Formats: sequence, C-alpha cells, structure tokens
Amino acid sequence: MNTKLETKTQTTAGRSIALAALLLMVGNFASRILGLVRDKVINHNFGVGAETSLYSLLSAVPTQLYDFLVGGLVSAALVPVLTDYIDQHDDGDLWQIINTILTMLALVLGLLGGLVWIFAEPINQVLAAKIVASPTMLSLGVSMLHSMVIAVVFMCLSGVLTGLLQAQRRFSLPAFTSTVFNLALIVLIWFWPQDARVLGWAMVAGALAQVTLQLPALRGARLRPMLRWRHPGVRRIGLLYAPVALGISFSFVGTLIDRQLAGSIDQQSAAYMRSATTFIQFALGLVAAAISIAILPTLSRLNSDGDEAGFRRILGIGLKVVLLLIVPMLVIFGLLGESVVRILFEGGKFTAENTRITALVLLAYLPSMLAAAIDQPLIFAFYARKHTLLPNLVQAPAIASYFLVAGLSYRAWGMYGLIAGNVAQLTVHALVMAVVAHRRLRVFDGQAMLQASAKIASAALVMAASCWGILQLLPTTPSKFNALVLLLVAGGGSSLIYLGLLWCLKLDALQFFGAALQRKFKRKTA
Repeated sequence: MNTKLETKTQTTAGRSIALAALLLMVGNFASRILGLVRDKVINHNFGVGAETSLYSLLSAVPTQLYDFLVGGLVSAALVPVLTDYIDQHDDGDLWQIINTILTMLALVLGLLGGLVWIFAEPINQVLAAKIVASPTMLSLGVSMLHSMVIAVVFMCLSGVLTGLLQAQRRFSLPAFTSTVFNLALIVLIWFWPQDARVLGWAMVAGALAQVTLQLPALRGARLRPMLRWRHPGVRRIGLLYAPVALGISFSFVGTLIDRQLAGSIDQQSAAYMRSATTFIQFALGLVAAAISIAILPTLSRLNSDGDEAGFRRILGIGLKVVLLLIVPMLVIFGLLGESVVRILFEGGKFTAENTRITALVLLAYLPSMLAAAIDQPLIFAFYARKHTLLPNLVQAPAIASYFLVAGLSYRAWGMYGLIAGNVAQLTVHALVMAVVAHRRLRVFDGQAMLQASAKIASAALVMAASCWGILQLLPTTPSKFNALVLLLVAGGGSSLIYLGLLWCLKLDALQFFGAALQRKFKRKTA
C-alpha cells in the first residue's frame, strides 16, 4: 500500500511539474521571441557598430550585480528555504524572512549601486577603451551605466518577488516577467530611435514593468523594513548563499576580462557576439531554464521528505526533457543558422554581411548551448539538496579553462578565440557537474538515461540528414522569403521526423509530456 501511495504521489508530482514546465515554457517562449524582436529593433535602429557594442559591454555590469545579489540567491537559497517554511511553518516566519532579505538587499544594493554610479567613467574606460576614446562616446557610456544602475534596483525587487511566488508554486506571473521586460524595451526603443541613451533607459522601463506585473500577487503581503539577523530561516539562506556568492565572484572576474578583451578587439565584435548569443539564450531560456525552475520546488520537497527514489526520478525526467527539446534546436541553428538570422535581424542598418558573420558566430557558440542545457538542471538539483558549495567550486576550473583557451587564441582568432574560451568554460563546468552528480545523486545509474540519450542522438542524426537532404532540393537565394521557406520546409519537416522517430522508439520523456497535455486538455474539455 505504501508503495502504491508513493507511486501515486510521484506521478502527481510529475504531472504538476510537466504542467508548470509547460507554463514556464510558454512564458519563456513569449519572452525569447520578444527578445529576438528587441534585438531586431536594436540592430535595425543602430546597426552593428560602436553604440551597440558599448551597450553590450556595459550591460554586463547590471547583469553581474543582479546575479550576485539576487539571481543566485533565488534558485540556490530562497526557493528551497521558503518552500520548507511554506509547508511547515506559519506566515509570520515567512514574512520575517522576506522582509529581512529585502532590507538587507536594499542596503547592499545602495552601496554597490552607488559605487558603480560614482565610478561610471573609469568602468567605461576599462570595459570599452577603444569605443569610448572620444568624449561623445564616453558621455554616452556614462549615461547608459547610470540608467542601468536604476534598472538593477527594480530587477532585484522583481527577482525576490519571483522567488517567493515560485516557492508557493505559483508560476503564472513569474513566467511572464521577462516577457513584459522585453516588451517595454521594444516599445521605448522603437519610439525613441534617435539617441542610443534609450538603450539604458529602456532597461529601467523593463525592470519596472516586471515589478508591476507581480504586484497583484502580493495582496495581503506584510512588507516592511526589518532586520532579523538571527532568524533561523535567514541564517539558513545566508549559509546556502555564501558559496553561491563565491562562485559568482569567479564568474564576475571571468565576465569582466571577457568583456574587456571583446572591447579591445574592435568596435563590432561585442555586437556580433551579443546578436549570436541572443539565439543561444532563446533556446536555453525556453528549455533548460523552464524545466529547471519547474522541478526545483518539487525536488526541494522530495529532498525534505527523504524520498531518494522520487528525487532521482524527477531529476531524470527533467534531464531527458531538456535533451529532447534542446537537440533539435542545435540541428536547426547548425544547418539553418543563416536563414534564422536573416529572417529575424536583417534589415535597416543590419546588412547581409552582418547576417553572414552573425551566423558564423552562432555556429561557433553551439557546443556551449548543449553544455549549458545539461548543466542547469544538475545545478538546481544540488540547490534542492541544500548543497550550494560544490556547483560553485566547479566555477574555478571552468574559469581557468576559459583563461587558458581564450588567452592562447584571442590574439590570433579575435572574437572567435573568446568564443572558444566560453565554450571551454561551459563544457568543463558541465562535465565536472555530470561526474559529481553521478557520484552524489546517482542520477545516471542504470540504463534509462543511457538509453534515452542514445535514442535522442539517433533521432538527431536522422533529423540532420533529412534537413540537409531537403536543403539540397530547395533554392538558396539570399532573401528573407527564401530563408523562411527553408526554415519551414527543411527545419519543420526534419523536426517532425525527429519527433515521430522518438515516438516510435517510445522515449519516455516524450510520452510523459504527451500524456500530461492529454490529461490537461481532457480536464478543460470536461
């Protein structure tokens, strides 16, 4: 009877995860599509040049600040701890934790944001020495950085609210925070194209939209300034977050050097790298991030309950679904990358030559996409276990591999040397995490994962061969219409072959998602 109850509980949890993942994927899909539109508008209005490269380089500052203060905190500490408090304690404890975190965040953010504001000019000179050589460009860079500091305030507040709602397993509003962020950027940049300063202020508008979207979910919230340093929940979050801060510090150093090197090559490399990584982030956000966020609260609960079998099963399903969905995107970007870039970016100041180079840069980045997709669920699994030190210690050899590869190759290969360094960094991190996960979590024990991987790899090879064969039969005129035909016929046709073959091979992850969708549809119909 206990075995039947456990199986039923795991099945229910699996269905909830599938539906949560689908909701997050819908939100991420909308966000990433709008992200592509955002970059299309930026490229159309400003092209691939000094202004867009400057924006790309400086945007690392608010991103790193957010990751250091909130990004790592939410997944590694906030959601796992709040999940436990929501299940086992009263609301008073919960709001003491939230209020203390927000108060501490405001104090630290005021200090770090103030330093960035004061030292905006030297930061520009470090990150983009060649681009800000003229007083006009330096003034533009300082203005961008000042507005980005303001944006970080709202980004951090939004991140904490997102963590609270995810811990409560309320994914609807958090799923669309990035969507409204990108929508606000598009509107502001589209209607104010004359001045590149809009790129910074658009980030402020987007971050404010994220906070506004989540406010309705906070009815009855007891928010007020508070510092309960010794609260057990706050101390637990601090202990879990400390290793994450260490790992992000490693990442910060690597990102700073990467951006400084990109800014020292020429005035276009950073813009090309930003355009290409937009597609990589599209795939990772749509698949890896959505699945990882969806399984985190359930993994945390299963870990608290001591359900090892359920923990491994849910993590295994998450990894299989990530592979199932990310692999066909690799094939499409690899064989049809130029068509994708032409459809989405070409036009205005973004020329056919810009399309060709961006497609080559995208091709160079593809190995990192697979590595990062596998890496993210494994990191979240350790966070669910309350083990935050190991995933962040792995940053050290990963960053070292970046320094080694990029340091040896960027002078000869330019931006492709930096891309090689990024690929090496993400690949080393994913490989080490896979080894550690096998030893600590036993997720790769048995034949299930190996069989699933073999099925997906076989179907991907058939998909690639089919796509290549269809391309030989179609015209290759460099036009947007022809690029769309290639994408729909070759990409769409080969994707159907891929899914059909996996269905015939009875891949459990595909059947799992199909069954979840079927049940959801039947309930709505009823």
